[in-house]
Amino acid sequence: MKKKNILIAATGAALLAATAGVTVASAEPSGTPTYRQLSGVGSDTTQDVMNGLSQVVTINGTKVLGSYNAVGSPNITTKDPAVNNKCAMARPNGSGAGRAALLTSLQANNGCLDFARSSSLSLGAASPGLTYVPFAVDGVSYAVTPSSVLPRKLTLNDLKAIYHCDPAFVGTGPNYSINVYLPQAGSGTRSFWETQVGITDADVVAGVYPCIKDKKNGVAIQEHDGRVLDDKAIVPFSIAQYIAQSSQTVADLRGRALLGTIDGKSATTLNSDFGVKRDVYNVIPTSKIGTAPWSTVFVGKDALVCKQSGVINTYGFATSPDCGDTSKQTP
Repeated sequence: MKKKNILIAATGAALLAATAGVTVASAEPSGTPTYRQLSGVGSDTTQDVMNGLSQVVTINGTKVLGSYNAVGSPNITTKDPAVNNKCAMARPNGSGAGRAALLTSLQANNGCLDFARSSSLSLGAASPGLTYVPFAVDGVSYAVTPSSVLPRKLTLNDLKAIYHCDPAFVGTGPNYSINVYLPQAGSGTRSFWETQVGITDADVVAGVYPCIKDKKNGVAIQEHDGRVLDDKAIVPFSIAQYIAQSSQTVADLRGRALLGTIDGKSATTLNSDFGVKRDVYNVIPTSKIGTAPWSTVFVGKDALVCKQSGVINTYGFATSPDCGDTSKQTP
């Protein structure tokens, strides 16, 4: 395998950011009202685009989306304490944690959470039932440093071998020649990447693949933070996040990270021709599909979120042709 440079087409994203008229959204709902009708938590991958959407999605001129970042202060409060004093909670980090927090709120019937962000599809049984509503498309590639011992041009089979700890790629333990990283437990990107490289999270946790790590120096690896990389490391990275970070639309945490090509296809703006793609979702209670404001904001091609293609593109995502679809439901 030869090392070859690739071109990351972030210029288009920078132009979009400059022309779309969308300001960088804060980590929590900004502006008025402080507390919104629809409060959501979860995915790191989609937190920034949902923050952007929260600034422009309105009903009768009032902002209705309250999206809380995956990381930040330890605790958040999602509803006005003067009206509902039960909504202070530990901040959920990642798609899995967001779904779990939403279910906890629904089961308690406390009104604290109304949706969850998810960058992976998880249709395991849930009570009450949940619906995964797609709104955008992301790609996921691998990230390495410019001087990495790994090439920036790999096949998906190469990546499968690396994440299966093939000695031909990673050396032998206990001191492997490559640090094979996954994001923190509960990450949707972690779940999606595991599926792509043919491993299960249960096997990762059980140590079946001993070269894989999800911590560095005892600290969990946060997804889409390239500062974890050294010249002997590899980690999956959202293309949309990379684009948004490179255009300064969101905080730039890339460090020295560069995205690699997979099967000869580069990680490009809007992910139009990249093989490793995924829908990203807002998860809502199935019982609310026909109820406003869930139906108004999320459901159907005319949903308010689906009409904001400019904002979605500004944050590095492609719009989903299935935006607003409600067919993906948990049993």
